[in-house]
Amino acid sequence: MEKIEFQVAAEKLSHSNGVLVIITLFLRWVACFAAVFLMILDGTKWKYPNNMLTSLLAPYLFASLPLVIFHFFRAGFGKWIALLTVVLRLFLPNHFPELLEIPSATILFIVATPRDLVDAFRDDLKYTGGNVSLLTSFYLLDRHTKACGGFKNSFTQKDKLTFTICLYILSFYPFFSAFASLFY
Repeated sequence: MEKIEFQVAAEKLSHSNGVLVIITLFLRWVACFAAVFLMILDGTKWKYPNNMLTSLLAPYLFASLPLVIFHFFRAGFGKWIALLTVVLRLFLPNHFPELLEIPSATILFIVATPRDLVDAFRDDLKYTGGNVSLLTSFYLLDRHTKACGGFKNSFTQKDKLTFTICLYILSFYPFFSAFASLFY
């Protein structure tokens, strides 16, 4: 039987990059979606009014955002969002929703960071950026577990389960990335 083109492309991709690199890239995307999901959940106070420091998700996303999205925000689109955010915060502070403060600060952080710092943080994910992501995610997970009243309560209470799963995803990506970097 002939192989489907998708199978051939997947085999070529896995042979050229390696399975660990593909898994790491997939986990990077999943962790970033989980971080954005946590920002949305915390901003809307959905089911669980917590005191989680979601402002720590800004450096996490800065260090671990996939390159496609990172360069999209560093280009013209992110600059326009940053300009709109600054104008709204300066001239219409009463009309700026609290829900958008952390995401807009994250985009402003991505856009306004000098190129030298971006190269040091983003290209050096094994050391600097990886450490920031790892420490941030473990700190958030520790604070959440203590706020829930322990490890067992964080998984048994329905209103806290979504946050717990997302925080474990955030913690798993930099840990796996550091482990996988030993092999390539």
